[in-house]
Amino acid sequence: MRIDPRTLRLFLAVCREGTISGAARAEHLSQPSVSVAINQLERVLATKLFERNRQGIQLTPAGEALKIKAQAVDSLLLSAQEEIKLLEDDVGGPLNIGGTPGALASVMGKVISSFSKEYPRFNLRITECHDAKAHQMLKNYELDLAILTSGMTSSSDSFCELPVFSDPFSIVVGEANYHLPEKLNLRQLASARWVLPDKVGGFRRQIDALFISSDAAIPNNVISSDSLLSTKYIVRVSDYITILPREVVKSELENGSLRAIEIDGINFKRKVGLLWLAERKLPAIAQAFIDHTVQCLDV
Repeated sequence: MRIDPRTLRLFLAVCREGTISGAARAEHLSQPSVSVAINQLERVLATKLFERNRQGIQLTPAGEALKIKAQAVDSLLLSAQEEIKLLEDDVGGPLNIGGTPGALASVMGKVISSFSKEYPRFNLRITECHDAKAHQMLKNYELDLAILTSGMTSSSDSFCELPVFSDPFSIVVGEANYHLPEKLNLRQLASARWVLPDKVGGFRRQIDALFISSDAAIPNNVISSDSLLSTKYIVRVSDYITILPREVVKSELENGSLRAIEIDGINFKRKVGLLWLAERKLPAIAQAFIDHTVQCLDV
C-alpha cells in the first residue's frame, strides 16, 4: 500500500502546529479526520511517528526521517505547480539558489549577466543563508543549488560539490585606516577592532585559519555580522577593519570607498563551490546554470 500524498500534507501540518487539533484548525478539518489520516499513515509505514503527551506531540526517529522526505515531496509539488505556470509564459524555472552573502555575490556577479543572455526568460529566487541552513534546504528540495565556501572539510556523501572560484583574502579598511601600509601581518593588528562573520560556516573557518597561519590571536574585539552590506558600511564609516575576498569588495575598491591591504606571509585563497543534493536529478535550468558557471569561470 502506497502513501497518500494528502496524508503527508497533514503529517507536516501536525509537525508544524505541534498538535493534532492545531493541524486540524490550520487545514480546516475536524480533529478526528486528521487523527484518522495519521493513523492510516502509521499503518502503511508499520511504525509509530509521534509520541503523544499533554504538551502535544514529539516525533519518533521514524517521524523525523519521514518529515525530511515529506518536506521534500511538498517542495517538489509546489515547484512543479510553479514550473507549469511558468511554461505557459515560456519562462524557465523556477531556479532556487541559496548560499552565504559573499559566496553568492562572487559567483552570481560573474555569471548572471552572460547566463541571462543565454536564457533570457527564467525565474530565479536567491536566498541568503548560512551553511547549515543551506544544507537543510537542499535536503528539503527548497533549494536546487547552493553557493558556499568550500574546501575546508570533506563534503558529505549526501552532496555533490564543484569548486568554481577562488579569490585572495585581503584586510579591508575604510578612510580612517588609509594610513596603514600596503602589506600587514595579522599579528600587527592585535589591537584593531574587527567586523567578522559569525562563528558558523566555512567562511569564518577560513578567516580563522588565516589568523592561525599567521600565528596571530583570533580577535575578540569583534562585531559579528553575517550581512555583507552592513560589514562594508561599518568599515567604510569607522575605524573597524575586516577580512574579505577582493572580488566581494571589487566595486568599493574601484571607487575608492574602501582599500585592500595584502596579508603578509599568507598565500591562501577563499574557495567557493556549487553544492547540490547527490540523490536528486536536477531540473534542467539548474543543470544549465552549473554548466554555464563551469564554462564562464573556466573551472
